[in-house]
Amino acid sequence: MKTPLDPRHKKRQKIVEDLFKIAFHKQKVDNHTKKILEHLDFIDKKIEAAAPEFSTDKINKVDLAILRLAVYELLVEKKEPPKVIIDEAIELAKEYGGDSSPAFINGALGNIKLK
Repeated sequence: MKTPLDPRHKKRQKIVEDLFKIAFHKQKVDNHTKKILEHLDFIDKKIEAAAPEFSTDKINKVDLAILRLAVYELLVEKKEPPKVIIDEAIELAKEYGGDSSPAFINGALGNIKLK
């Protein structure tokens, strides 16, 4: 993240917010979020493998939304370098998550096996 006003960061913020909201109720989402939802089973399996002590229903909903976006970008979309995706996820965790969120996100993403 270069600045909080970076358009890519703003886009990721919107996606995290959408992913968070759908955890509680159905709503319309943008196309990028729909793409993530289409791969949700694959993404959640990767998250559970990377953080085996937590099932996806036990992970904080904000952290889960950030992880889902990051895992999608790392393993499905593959448009950005992994370091950029992980750094951005940590920034989102600092912005939206709790005190332990950045470390949890960093640890879980560090355990993701890149192919």
